[in-house]
Amino acid sequence: MATAWSRRYAQRTNAVRSSAIRELLKLTQRPEVISFAGGLPAPELFPIERFDEACHTVLKQNGRVALQYGPTEGYVPLRELIVANMRRYGIVADLANVLITCGSQQALDLIGKLLIDGGDRVLVESPTYLGALQAFNVYGAQYVAVALDQDGIRTDRLPQALESSPKFMYILPNFHNPAGVTLCEERREELILIADSYGIPIVEDDPYGQLRYDGDHRSALVVLDRIHRRSDEQFLSGNVIYLSTFSKLLAPGLRLGWVVAPQEVIARLVQLKQGADLHTSTFTQMVAYEVARDGFLDEHVKRLRSAYRERRDTMLAALQELFPPEAAWTRPEGGLFLWVTLPSGMNCEELLKAALRQNVAFVPGGSFYSGAPDGCHMRLNFSHSPPDLIWEGIRRLGAAVKEQLKGLAAITV
Repeated sequence: MATAWSRRYAQRTNAVRSSAIRELLKLTQRPEVISFAGGLPAPELFPIERFDEACHTVLKQNGRVALQYGPTEGYVPLRELIVANMRRYGIVADLANVLITCGSQQALDLIGKLLIDGGDRVLVESPTYLGALQAFNVYGAQYVAVALDQDGIRTDRLPQALESSPKFMYILPNFHNPAGVTLCEERREELILIADSYGIPIVEDDPYGQLRYDGDHRSALVVLDRIHRRSDEQFLSGNVIYLSTFSKLLAPGLRLGWVVAPQEVIARLVQLKQGADLHTSTFTQMVAYEVARDGFLDEHVKRLRSAYRERRDTMLAALQELFPPEAAWTRPEGGLFLWVTLPSGMNCEELLKAALRQNVAFVPGGSFYSGAPDGCHMRLNFSHSPPDLIWEGIRRLGAAVKEQLKGLAAITV
């Protein structure tokens, strides 16, 4: 007798949905499609020769170690490199505060597993990162959403939102995905003070922090939390769990991220990771270390900043010239995305179908809301395509937007 598998699935899987971005990327693999959909780095900027040399070095010098099981916490030299790199940005941590994960997506999953019981509330920005919603949904999270504006999360709305006692806040302070905005210094300070007064921890997701193209560096929430607590300790303690990744700095195919947290939190996450995959690939960690060492990562990040700044500026100029005046968009200081707001009444799902017929793709904004979408939005990625394709893609997309606007006007007349 054949098994009726659908009756065997755990109830928590009812909340699981496929990623709109992952599904859309399947449609954009055709070479004729100009895709602004995924958060993809520019593949032509991958340091392939450096990786080739690193692979040979690792296998020749430490092959028996690289191909063996390793500690769950991660490869020590790579963790030391991360600690040293973060210290330059004011993030004071010890090795015991750092856990290497299979991308920051695994970090989100482990945090959900650690902190969320079915029905627990999680405070998120509105909109927020789709991958976090996917990770937290598995564990039965409910959401308290707080709106964003051009300066980040509306901290004036936090006290009312926190009356529902969420388990934690999930915040993307730098070059927000999808909104492209950056949390201003004043609100960073307010957020830390409010979180502390209510006793609500913060999960700070910072995959793009080093990809700044304009303005000055802004202190991480984990740094401000330490300053607020007047902690002089040489290891991390406090109210913030910090996440980052090598996906945007070296290559997403590495699947390497990290968590920085108080030692007791790391210890529990290590236990959960052991049950998931024992440890992140030893070989991959050793290769990443070999690539990043001796100052190479810093120089590579400078090249990325230069290239991505040009692409951001190109997309902003193309939108200004080719999109209708009724549309508006954010002007990110860094990161990979900008957020387009279209006139009320437009249908982004139908617009995507029309765009795909013109061989251009974007992500409809509705996927990034924990509840009902707030208006009609689209997320555009500018890092993946070179400037000439950005111009052509925005031309095609702008034509599709104007066509739907024309049809909308005809209906309302």
